[in-house]
Amino acid sequence: MAQLFHPGANNIAKASLVLAVILGGSAFYAYTQIARSSYLTNQYLEKQQPVQFSHRHHVGDDGIDCRYCHTSVENAASAGIPPTQTCMNCHNQLWADSPYLEPVQASFRDNKPIKWERVHDLPGYAYFNHSIHVAKGVGCSTCHGQIDNMASVYQENTLQMEWCLSCHRNPEQFIRPKSEIYNMEWSDSDLTAEERSKLKVDYKIRSRELLTSCSTCHR
Repeated sequence: MAQLFHPGANNIAKASLVLAVILGGSAFYAYTQIARSSYLTNQYLEKQQPVQFSHRHHVGDDGIDCRYCHTSVENAASAGIPPTQTCMNCHNQLWADSPYLEPVQASFRDNKPIKWERVHDLPGYAYFNHSIHVAKGVGCSTCHGQIDNMASVYQENTLQMEWCLSCHRNPEQFIRPKSEIYNMEWSDSDLTAEERSKLKVDYKIRSRELLTSCSTCHR
């Protein structure tokens, strides 16, 4: 019987298998990088807001505490967006005639909320509660970055599941004394490993198995 394939076909077949593995691996690597990129996660993306509000000025320069505007951060799932009245507590006197504040003045006059562009927006299938994180010693800057240095707020972290799990697997690496929750200058190196372990016990932080259970965040 005549030979159907040239002997060189074996080399072609082997090269094709190697090429398929290389292309498959490259495609998978490219996918993982694109999935983590700011193109999909919106990390570091500054959004245009209806009012030129600067956290750097209000928090960094004026020293306004986070809780003055985000009033429900310690007792509710949402940190809360401040009503226009909160802005007007100061700006009915300070810079009251500034054209930059006209959207605030109009909101107050017309009794219509300002339509802020949401920066940190988790998908609907992910459950997140601000109050429990604050109660367990997670500081604002751990997730949001140094807001006091941001003229325009952007998303500091990816907010992807792997980022959440990195904390839930080892929460003692990210907690701090409750007196430092709103300290933007706090560094994770400010505590020793022993002090972190003690805080984990004092705050009654649950086991790694429970914190990484699917039902903890997907309810």
